[in-house]
Amino acid sequence: MITDINQLDFSKAYTFKDYLSWKFNERVELFWGYISRMSPAPNSKHQEISGELHFHLKSFLQKKSCKIYAAPFDVYLPSLKGDGQTVVQPDLSVICDISKIQKQGCVGSPDLIIEILSLGNSRKEMTKKFQIYEQAGVKEYWVVFPYEQMIQVYLLENDKFQLQPVSEKSVKSVVLEGFELDMDMLFSDMEE
Repeated sequence: MITDINQLDFSKAYTFKDYLSWKFNERVELFWGYISRMSPAPNSKHQEISGELHFHLKSFLQKKSCKIYAAPFDVYLPSLKGDGQTVVQPDLSVICDISKIQKQGCVGSPDLIIEILSLGNSRKEMTKKFQIYEQAGVKEYWVVFPYEQMIQVYLLENDKFQLQPVSEKSVKSVVLEGFELDMDMLFSDMEE
């Protein structure tokens, strides 16, 4: 049994089964089977935006079949190319196929994933996770830039993410038809 992260070989690929057996406190993700340490706890701006998004999405999803989960929540994504198993903890995950929700998290691609960038994780979110979510078939992916007060929306079209136009005033979801978020409301009163 692995009880200390230092017992792991960071050059080795691991599986879902390995990941579930680890008993240490550090938070990690698996990118194509390889361990990626997670950043320290997010700052207050990140958490305020996450809370606002969660609140508005949860309110919208009442009486609908979709569910929303906030990190830490494991999402298990088998690779379509057979190059290793992936476990990620997106900031927010919306899952409409309830059969994907298991005791350990979501097994399969959420319909919508939202990642809120922090100063230390923007490169990881915009490269590795972008590729992972695209390969796994996530239908819609939002990247929130707190300091720039903007959101990029990507839709999966022909197995590739396509950047969608977003208004300066609001952002709409295609996957969650009818959901629209006021940008001023989201970013107002955010601590610097």
